Amino acid sequence: MNLLRALLVVSALTLPAAALAACPALLDQRMDSLMQGEASLCQYSGKVLLVVNTASRCGFTPQYEGLEKLYRRYKDSGLVVLGFPSNDFGAQEPGSAKEIAQFCQVNYGVSFPMFAKTRVAAGGANPFYERLAGASGSRPQWNFHKYLIDRRGEKVLAFESRVAPQDGKLVAEIERLLEQK
Repeated sequence: MNLLRALLVVSALTLPAAALAACPALLDQRMDSLMQGEASLCQYSGKVLLVVNTASRCGFTPQYEGLEKLYRRYKDSGLVVLGFPSNDFGAQEPGSAKEIAQFCQVNYGVSFPMFAKTRVAAGGANPFYERLAGASGSRPQWNFHKYLIDRRGEKVLAFESRVAPQDGKLVAEIERLLEQK
């Protein structure tokens, strides 16, 4: 009985460490969300992620609609779209957090997680975008550049801005990654 009790105590003490170890290095960081304070990207471990740098005054801004459709279609299967507003390209995201959130909600009904406005371009990108660029070999050249991350946080595919959310190549990759458990 004492051996069983000792095993339970050791298991209880090591469980939190094991849970923390489950977070892939790529996601092991905290970012400011658009309206709700700091958030750990580890909460998305085990999900297929579509990470997009967004802007409200860009020719690609209507992609918000397609991103929202993708999110709603596949979220129950494990897809999460993460939006990162950025003013890096053409100063096309000048608004405050409140203005960005209102714009996204009113115009596109965005319900996927959005993060605080951040730098994504080379020479000043936030650490998460630096990791994404390193893992994929591709840096954003404009707004609505997309990174698709597998459930393990190991494989990162990049899609340039012109690839619309409903593009067959992107959708096929999302479906392929969702099938992998």
